[in-house]
Amino acid sequence: MTEYFETAIHAAREAGDLLRKNFGSPLDVADFLAHDIKLDLDVRSQELITRILLERFPGHAIYGEEGIAGNQESEYQWIVDPIDGTVNYFYNIPHFCVSIALRHKENIIVGVILDPMRNELWAAHAEGPATLNGVPCSVSKRAKLSDAMLSVGFSKTKVTIDSGLPLLEKMVHRARKCRIMGSAALDMAYVACGRLDAYIEQAVSLWDIAAGKLLVEKAGGRVELTERPDMKNKISVIASSGLIELDA
Repeated sequence: MTEYFETAIHAAREAGDLLRKNFGSPLDVADFLAHDIKLDLDVRSQELITRILLERFPGHAIYGEEGIAGNQESEYQWIVDPIDGTVNYFYNIPHFCVSIALRHKENIIVGVILDPMRNELWAAHAEGPATLNGVPCSVSKRAKLSDAMLSVGFSKTKVTIDSGLPLLEKMVHRARKCRIMGSAALDMAYVACGRLDAYIEQAVSLWDIAAGKLLVEKAGGRVELTERPDMKNKISVIASSGLIELDA
């Protein structure tokens, strides 16, 4: 477990250095989409992470936002988001991260999320607590929704945007504050350390929330994942302290 954990942290830091050095520089855009941007740097970051992971564990699989690599029959699968918050990154908003998780069969056993601009590293493995920069962290103790700070994410399709707007309106009226942050993985990390009381989004990919799921649960919180039957490989997520009633 220690080898997996330390390698994940090393890979996240190397990718974080790459992103920090290129932040604010002219960027090569692979594709402009209606509600998203694909950067060549996404690919470079994932290639860097993949090289580090497979050099250390050549029999493992890589499943990432920018493609797959390695032995896809392996029981060990690294789940990688090389830049979570790419649109923020493109617009020079310093709120993005690197997310790396390791799944053994059906269980996430390592989760690492790095915010390279703030030098904040959330990390957990199956045999230890969730930590922020090496110090154990925990979810918020707030128990009332009226006291809570929530993040409501918006996905990249008309269906999920249209269904997300009523949810946002509902939560805006019930919670103390709602935010739309632009990075699912950082939202999960913020729940794990108590900055947010909950994060809700109706359609995310596994690489967006795999590391964060372990972090939130190891920090004492609750994560509810529901596969969407109408959208292939998409998941709705509610991550929270477990103390507030969301009724989302």
